[in-house]
Amino acid sequence: MSGASTPVSRSGRSTPLHFRDVVHDVIRHFRHEKDSEAHRIFRQSAGHKPKGALPQTVNPAEETVPGIEHPGSTGVIYCSDRAMANGFSYASSHEWANLGQGAPEVGQIPGAPPRPTSIPLPVDSLEYAPTTGVKALREAVANLYNEQYRQGKLSQYTYENVCIVPGGRSGLSRVAAVVGDVYCSYQIPDYTAYDQVLSAFKRLVPVPTALDAENNYKLNVEQIRKDIRTQGLEVVLASNPRNPTGQVIEGEDLKSLVNVARESSATLVLDEFYSWYMYPEDGKEEEQLGRSISSAEFIDNVNQDPVVIVNGLTKNWRLPGWRVCWVLGPKNLITALSQSGSFLDGGANHPLQLAAIPLLEPGRVMEEKIALQKSFKHKRDHVLRRLEELGLKVDVPPVATFYIWLNLEKLPAPLNNGLTFFEELLKEKTIVIPGIFFDINPAHRRNLFHSPCHHFVRLSFGPPLEDLDKGLDAIGRVLRKAKKEGGHAFGHSYKKSVDGVHQLDKLI
Repeated sequence: MSGASTPVSRSGRSTPLHFRDVVHDVIRHFRHEKDSEAHRIFRQSAGHKPKGALPQTVNPAEETVPGIEHPGSTGVIYCSDRAMANGFSYASSHEWANLGQGAPEVGQIPGAPPRPTSIPLPVDSLEYAPTTGVKALREAVANLYNEQYRQGKLSQYTYENVCIVPGGRSGLSRVAAVVGDVYCSYQIPDYTAYDQVLSAFKRLVPVPTALDAENNYKLNVEQIRKDIRTQGLEVVLASNPRNPTGQVIEGEDLKSLVNVARESSATLVLDEFYSWYMYPEDGKEEEQLGRSISSAEFIDNVNQDPVVIVNGLTKNWRLPGWRVCWVLGPKNLITALSQSGSFLDGGANHPLQLAAIPLLEPGRVMEEKIALQKSFKHKRDHVLRRLEELGLKVDVPPVATFYIWLNLEKLPAPLNNGLTFFEELLKEKTIVIPGIFFDINPAHRRNLFHSPCHHFVRLSFGPPLEDLDKGLDAIGRVLRKAKKEGGHAFGHSYKKSVDGVHQLDKLI
């Protein structure tokens, strides 16, 4: 055609664009797990192969217990195991920067009430506690929610709406055990343990929805309403505030989500463990400090609305070692959870339940919230500032939680994927969590390079400030090495994982 420009192939040849050029171009840009040492190490870990007909084992030649299938580890467990392969031990943990930890610092912070230092052990506490928990603690939980979120409402929580559980995963497992054969909606990215819950409890048929940065990873309430109607969803599972993106739905959006559950009779299961980690906007500290969020604020009838809340002392009270948490919901749900708890976990620690009661006093809770929000906002702002100085500006900064969802796409290959970035930081005695662990993909069949979470890592600003700086310094060293030596310096020479439980025991 006269006057038309001549198209040029990527190989430099002019028209026509030969099929050979297309093939070469595809091969040049194709990436697969087998081409990456970090990805091969991940897949070789038990439970991380694509799910098939045969059970997964560590080493089939060494299996001694027939029929055992490895469910796959959560991100924190896998990353801890890989760190041990690189010399990490709990005895020398002070030499490392753990920006992967899913727990807040547990020591004293300015303005907070004193940390618990002793636990009373009355003789009665040496007995088993009820599988629903100690009644006085259940009453304290109900009273706190009524005080914070249900003032002036006719329907109030009582101890019969509360089940005490030994940790958040236990709460989720109890709920999953009493759910029938249903379609369960969840969003990507989200909390890593949902992957194992959806894998282990086969009656929950997973139906994923991907959230994106363009919408600030915001949960789309209208899409959920449509999916309930068109796909027959009966359960919606989500964290709010959201792990790992640090985003939150609140106010009218959260009210609409609760309304959707009520109107459609779909059960809404909300993991609200980060409900205190809400950061005031600059200049609005005085009016916003001390606020928290919960779907409990928008429930009409606590015994009829199909809303289940999971929370506990782990994050907000900064007591992860206590393993004292709760599930809040209609009375008939609590009865069912008592039954599932009797064979799943047997109940939470009795003395620690008693010790938790005074920690839920509303005045003390407000002190805790204000101190926590001041301290963690300072750490968040510090980490975001340092990342930007390193050329790693965060696309969607966190407004809640203590996590940063860091996009690595602009880094040179192979540092631009979470698994390789993670392995390189292990060489610098720093731990982060690769983004693929937040791709809730129970069958594990997807090519990891195709995951929407592949180019991300989650950074935690849960640790003390000095540990954060140690980890950020390590990231800086890796980036300077990349600038000086190029991509060929990365992606290889990784240490093998520790073989066998007995060797892990030695390291611990």
